[in-house]
Formats: sequence, C-alpha cells, structure tokens
Amino acid sequence: MERLAVYPGSFDPITNGHLDIIKRGLRFFDKLIILVAYNPNKSGLFSVEERMELIRQVVGDDARIRVDSFSGLLVNYVRDNGAAVILRGLRALSDFEYEFQMALINRRLNRDIETVFLMTGYKWFYTSSNLIKEAAGHGGSVRGLVPEIVLQRLQEKYADSFKKG
Repeated sequence: MERLAVYPGSFDPITNGHLDIIKRGLRFFDKLIILVAYNPNKSGLFSVEERMELIRQVVGDDARIRVDSFSGLLVNYVRDNGAAVILRGLRALSDFEYEFQMALINRRLNRDIETVFLMTGYKWFYTSSNLIKEAAGHGGSVRGLVPEIVLQRLQEKYADSFKKG
C-alpha cells in the first residue's frame, strides 16, 4: 500500500526550510501532496497560483510530488485524497504549541488521520516565509535561504512595490 502524506502550508514563498522537510518527508512516504493553503481573509505576497507554480519549478518533475491548493477543512482534503497523514515541520517551541493545537483539533475531527512532525534542519531553524518577506522587502539579501527562482521572483515583486511607493 502506498504511503501518502499531505504537507500543507502557505508557502508564501517556499523556502529552503520547506524543501528540507519535503526531501526528508520523502524518506518516510512514497508520495507527498504539497498543499498550498488558501485563506480568502489573508492576502499573500504571491497569489496561490504563483506559489503553486514556484513550488512546481523548485521540485521539478518528481513523480512522487503533487502540488495542489485547498480552502476548506484540511482533514477533509486529506481524507478525500486518500491520505492518512499530515506532515508538518517544527522549528521552535512556539511552532510546537500552535502545531500541537492543530494536530489535536484535526484528530478530533477525523480520528483516522495522524499528524507527523519533522524537526527542521538546523540550517533552517530561524527561516520562515514571513522573515524572508520582511528582509527582502527592506532590501536585505535572502540568497541561500530560498531557491534561486524564488529569490528572483522576490526581487521582481519588491522592485515593483518600490517603484509604486
């Protein structure tokens, strides 16, 4: 039986820390669905479609990976796509508290779905999409923290906003 996990997140943008979790997750699971969370109440730097395209460019043609988006209950998506595991990355104690709460409510909503946590690699412990956007938005270098294509797209996005401002 194929082991399938769903790795949800905003991925706004995808970072090298996310890629670390994806690569390591594929050691435990045969296939991963990278699920871009869509929240209509939040506006991201990149649209959901842009995020999905960036992820596809970064992961390439790996047949073990599917990229998708969803805006409902995560456990429903996981169940409807034949998975039984939610994969999440942890960086710090503050991540754990939030992720623990999410895992508990997901477990309450569907007892057949488990949440598996992987600790982020030490190189990416402090890396988050929000910190990346903040640094890049103020002209700081985020080279080495994101894939090269993401770096280029961040530079384009912020160059446009600096022209407008």
